[in-house]
Amino acid sequence: MKRSILVLIVIFSACAGGIIGSIFTIRFLDFSNASYKSIEGRQQLVLAGYSSDTAYRVPKELNFLATAKRVTSAVVHIQTSYGPGDFSINPLQQRFDAPVRSSGSGVIISDDGYIVTNYHVIEDANSIEIVMNNNQRFYAKLVGSDPTTDLALLKIRSHDLPFIRYGDSDRITPGEWVLAVGNPFDLNSTVTAGIVSAKARNIGILRDRSNLQVESFIQTDAAVNPGNSGGALVNLHGELIGINTAIATSSGSYQGYSFAIPVSLVKKVMDDLLEFGQVQRGLLGIVITDVNANVAEDFNLKVNQGVLVNRVNEGSAAEQSGILTGDVIIGIDGHAVNSVSELQEWVARNRPGKEIKVSYIRKGESKDVTARLKNNNGSLETIRKEVRYELTGMTLEDVPYKELNTMQLEGGVRVKKISAGKWKEAGLRDNFIIAFIDKVPVDNVEDLNRILDFKKGGILIEGFYPNGEKGTYGMEW
Repeated sequence: MKRSILVLIVIFSACAGGIIGSIFTIRFLDFSNASYKSIEGRQQLVLAGYSSDTAYRVPKELNFLATAKRVTSAVVHIQTSYGPGDFSINPLQQRFDAPVRSSGSGVIISDDGYIVTNYHVIEDANSIEIVMNNNQRFYAKLVGSDPTTDLALLKIRSHDLPFIRYGDSDRITPGEWVLAVGNPFDLNSTVTAGIVSAKARNIGILRDRSNLQVESFIQTDAAVNPGNSGGALVNLHGELIGINTAIATSSGSYQGYSFAIPVSLVKKVMDDLLEFGQVQRGLLGIVITDVNANVAEDFNLKVNQGVLVNRVNEGSAAEQSGILTGDVIIGIDGHAVNSVSELQEWVARNRPGKEIKVSYIRKGESKDVTARLKNNNGSLETIRKEVRYELTGMTLEDVPYKELNTMQLEGGVRVKKISAGKWKEAGLRDNFIIAFIDKVPVDNVEDLNRILDFKKGGILIEGFYPNGEKGTYGMEW
């Protein structure tokens, strides 16, 4: 009896094992050909119910999608050329002294075509070409530049352009997320993310003969490389808070930190260049140094932060307000200044003639005075470039709007009278209307002055005569 039961158990176990083995083989070791003809279809079948949308899992404060989409179209690729010029009339010069080319980035800041970039991106360039995010191209004019802040203002003739709204760089704090947008290594529309690492950094990269350079950079760890210069640093609202300018590197490429000019300074410089063609710097007229523990000990100061006045220039705004050598400046217009870079930034936001409140400590006592800033010449006046209506061998005049409209031109300058000289030798005649220089549109005489100020080598002149005849001329400038 027991033997029969044992036999039955063995038979049952064998059957069960066979069934289980068959199921395993069919389920997991199926060597037959696939019964489906689409891998994508198979994936969708197996992953039915799985959502590929992971954006909702990202916390709102870390979701960069909307910001990147909003600002990318307003950051442009700037391509520059140097040397004899793209339009040199000397074929040998074009062959043996071909223009050197470089590139950088820029930010559209108005719907009608004003673009901010770094001065070092366009410095000494004969030709500046703008490539939009959609590959549309324009030749740009240089409205003005300022080496002391490493900024420049460009203009293209266009309308309804996407632009980035100014933000408030005074309100950003270390630890805040930011995006850097530019064209590193000619890789268009590159977006990188990081945080604000510090503010008011002075890294000693700007040098100016008049010692008026302003370095008060926003430091970030967003990746920035050659080609990013002039690009945008934005907050997560898509607002411009800085212009990417430099990196801290021993290799020439990104090694962890990048630096941007705060938009609070950018706004002032852009308005100066737009209105005057040059920056209007208000100066206190002092020689200063940072206060630290060593300086405080050496000069027996009661504070370890601030800006020590080493010298007060004769006749300066500081002297007239009563500031003395040995004073420690701790505030400008109610804003604390703990370093030279902070003081320079707050003062540089003002034009000559503007009054500012200076807070300082003298022999342990806090004081406030009002100083009326002066320009580099010791005057309270702003300085505007003179518009030249007389060039060598040529007299110019603006063209009335009605006449331009009749000729279907948006701008132009009339050659009122021409005499002996290179312009006449190039072939220009009286009443010729200059509409373009090197493909850059000319609006009026002041505009032509600005364009020619930054040109050298061969230039191409295009325009029209009153009878509609088109004229194209080349000359060495």
